[in-house]
Amino acid sequence: MADKLAVLIIGSGFAGLWAALGAARRLDELAVPAGTVGITVLSATPFHDIRVRNYEADLSGCHLPLAELLDPAGVAHVVTEVTAIDAGARTVGTADGATYGYDRLVLASGSRVLKPAVPGLREFGFDVDTYDGAIALQRHLQRLAEDPPPAAATVVVVGAGLTGIETACELPNRLRALSCGIPRVILVDRNPLVGSDMGASARPVIEKALSDNGVETRTGVGVDAVSPHGVTLSSGERLEAATVVWCAGMRASSLTEQLPVKRDGSGRVPVDDYLRVIGVGSIFAAGDVAAARMDDEHLSVMSCQHGRPMGRYAGYNVISDLCGEPMLALRIPWYVTVLDLGPAGAVYTEGWDRVVVATGMDAKTTKRTINSKRIYPPLTGVRADLLAAAAPELQARP
Repeated sequence: MADKLAVLIIGSGFAGLWAALGAARRLDELAVPAGTVGITVLSATPFHDIRVRNYEADLSGCHLPLAELLDPAGVAHVVTEVTAIDAGARTVGTADGATYGYDRLVLASGSRVLKPAVPGLREFGFDVDTYDGAIALQRHLQRLAEDPPPAAATVVVVGAGLTGIETACELPNRLRALSCGIPRVILVDRNPLVGSDMGASARPVIEKALSDNGVETRTGVGVDAVSPHGVTLSSGERLEAATVVWCAGMRASSLTEQLPVKRDGSGRVPVDDYLRVIGVGSIFAAGDVAAARMDDEHLSVMSCQHGRPMGRYAGYNVISDLCGEPMLALRIPWYVTVLDLGPAGAVYTEGWDRVVVATGMDAKTTKRTINSKRIYPPLTGVRADLLAAAAPELQARP
């Protein structure tokens, strides 16, 4: 094996962080001499964000400095935006004009909320897609409380999927705490039913929780326009609101378009059981950019539930591949969803058909454990702790 081999990891989210730590762990496991292989994370932010908590009011502890997680493991990190991948030349280019060569690459650049060309959306809409976006929403709501305009306490949430439901369920209490007035939260979705992805078993629980939380719904309609004063729906109805939060649709990072492969409807690239991009040498993909088979019938979903183990296995496999060692196939034989329903508790489902197994505060306790402990890396700053947590092992159901 030649000296100074380079492993690049694009992204520092759930998949990217764990790919980096998993790669460092595998180098230790193989006793690869120091200085032989360099692992570098390229990320537009110097943080690892606990993205799935962005709907919450308190975001303290959700913005973790990468230096505290990667430096102890001997992983380098560069704050830069990757703009190009040349699979043939094995290089990546960045917005600042730099070029990085690689022997192996892990693409883990995540996903983004899909914002269509709705007039006024980009100028006046908010989202909880990123930490910065969630903080912008938080500051906006605080400003409304300080100098309430008309409809200050009304929020329209667009998209009744998991993120939209969690956001809508949290907002009434957030608005009460800010004393914006009597809160009014309206959840809008093109589908005829809220939580359309959650299945028939969970839907009645979700609908009751929304009602109990005082959240109104408008289904079977889209948004035609957004303004500082509300939204116009495709039905012609005008909803006066000082805040619009867009939670409708997700798409894989546009970096997947740099690879010479066919992508799925969400922009994801196909990977084999070892997380190698099918048809592209030396590139692995993990997390929201990858469509990986979880069992014989189902592909991965854009979630930290799948992104974290995908990252761990990609890190293990990228080093194994580089060193000519056997790789590990990733299959996850179980699937759960735990949806936060604000003061109404939560709903916990098992299986791809999402059968409800717990609701209310029992499910809420599980959700709190997931959000505050299970999805976090060790925060001790100790190398051994970080590498131990990066083992390519599947956790039990929460």
